[in-house]
Amino acid sequence: MRSSHPRSAAVAALVATALATGLLAGSADAAEGAASADPIRIHDIQGATRISPLNGKQVIDVEGIVTGVRTYGSRGFWIQDPDADDNAATSEGVFVFTSSVPTVAVGDAVKVSGLVGEYIPGGVSSGNQSVTQISKPAVTVVSSGNALPAATAVNEYSVPAEYAPAGDPAAAGSINGLTLDPARYALDYYESLEGMNVQIGTSRVVGATDPYAELWVTVKGWENQAKRGGTIYGSYESQNTGRLQIQQLAPLAQQPFPVANVGDKLTGTTEGPLDFNQFGGYTLVARTLGTVKAGTLAPEKTKPQAANELAVATYNVENLDPTDPQEKFDNLAKAVVENLASPDIVALEEIQDDNGAKNDGTVSAEQTLTKFTAAIAAAGGPAYQWRTVNPEDKKDGGEPGGNIRQVFLFNPARVSFTERAPGDAVTATGVVKENGKAALTHSPGRIDPANPAWADSRKPLAGEFVFRGKTVFVIANHFGSKGGDEGLVSHHQPPVRSSEAKRLLQAQAVNGFVKDILATEKNANVIALGDINDFEFSATANALADGGALYPAIKSLPKAERYSYVYQGNAQVLDQILTSPAIKSFTYDSVHVNAEFAAQNSDHDPQVLRFRP
Repeated sequence: MRSSHPRSAAVAALVATALATGLLAGSADAAEGAASADPIRIHDIQGATRISPLNGKQVIDVEGIVTGVRTYGSRGFWIQDPDADDNAATSEGVFVFTSSVPTVAVGDAVKVSGLVGEYIPGGVSSGNQSVTQISKPAVTVVSSGNALPAATAVNEYSVPAEYAPAGDPAAAGSINGLTLDPARYALDYYESLEGMNVQIGTSRVVGATDPYAELWVTVKGWENQAKRGGTIYGSYESQNTGRLQIQQLAPLAQQPFPVANVGDKLTGTTEGPLDFNQFGGYTLVARTLGTVKAGTLAPEKTKPQAANELAVATYNVENLDPTDPQEKFDNLAKAVVENLASPDIVALEEIQDDNGAKNDGTVSAEQTLTKFTAAIAAAGGPAYQWRTVNPEDKKDGGEPGGNIRQVFLFNPARVSFTERAPGDAVTATGVVKENGKAALTHSPGRIDPANPAWADSRKPLAGEFVFRGKTVFVIANHFGSKGGDEGLVSHHQPPVRSSEAKRLLQAQAVNGFVKDILATEKNANVIALGDINDFEFSATANALADGGALYPAIKSLPKAERYSYVYQGNAQVLDQILTSPAIKSFTYDSVHVNAEFAAQNSDHDPQVLRFRP
């Protein structure tokens, strides 16, 4: 079976599903039918739509020049016809899937016979587009050392400004059957070059090198530029057409992949076949890789809070548990002290139980938190105390056995925690009136844990704090992930974002709880924060803010600074702090210490809000 990426062994089973659909032609029935007597050219195989008109057919002696050979992961090679037709919609290149290490070399002129099919990286359920390929090939090398077809330049002038056509309503929103319009739509443009030899010039890095030896650039330097060099994803309509994933053909043992951060430049010419994979879509697999020129980006440091300001932060620490290296604890602690200026309250997400992913019923995180707070103290920070509610085993999602949860850290020298009959995993905290003011029935306590919205998801943690005599209600959240959503390069346009339904219900539950507090005390200071797993312009964010109960504080920043996470070259918002109407004046900082860098202690950037209650 073909895998589209070295990572994709985990999804190999999905290919069987693809076979069953008939889209990936693999059955004997699909292969029936005699090949045409006329010579078949690569552009005949590719056609002017995403699905080959010869899907499921055998082809004989398809000619081309080898432009790239991949000896690992999805083994095979690309061929290109140097004699192009006059139709811009039909690609002149195609991938030949060999499964074993190919025996051809770049520059070979070959004739390939085999089965035309459509391979779906990630399987049918991923919603991904398919890759036209020739499988089960018989290959004849005609000559060697030939000049390669000239690379097609991909740049700010060639990539259209509009991202994708609207899907066909008669085909469940799919664009697979639509004729490509490469002059109008970026996705059509890239698809029209699928399998072809392409090149880019010097381009800005917008997604740092990841552990899988890939990075993201933009060929449109001006497109939604972030203040620090990335590319902002600011709406569902600003997908950022210039983004392109970069991998290399050379095995890492032979040629290490360059380490790059956001804002660096990939200089010179990067050239190779244009592939499509499940981890980002269209990818230039470099036969010739440019040189990374480092920029000057450094982790940010926020300013300390004033004596009369309360600083509240949120930080997703990415599955922290005692089996992690001490270095991770120390680096996260250093960030809390030096980059976040030791906030008075820190809501942590993804604190795992005391043995991490070991699935043995452990739910306590006492060791995790002891180790982390000790590391903060050793870094010169406060002697933070913590409050949390242990989850039920295997009921809150996340890494199996990890039992992630939200935790409040607070500096007792600056703020006090109001204990009110601490709740447990299944007991809901509520709102009552005490001496004319709102109070929680359980502090710490969980919000509406029996609500189906929280099934297999983290339940919000509510706590009551006092700062300089003023009560502040803090709600720590970690909403359901985007797992299961289709990517921006889906063949459904717009993509199906199935995970939003759950987050919408979660947002409504938190919004309702905040409204309960405000109904009891109109001017209560309420902060809802955490890994919301959704954008500031999303239905989730709108539901959290419904009725003016909360305001997404990240909207107070200029658009070029609104992000906490970088995904596939898009700088975007996942982590948020929202404030109730009584918090009229504040300063907000998305403190960029992780998301833009190849070296990360978490994949999220922390957020800090400072205000005077």
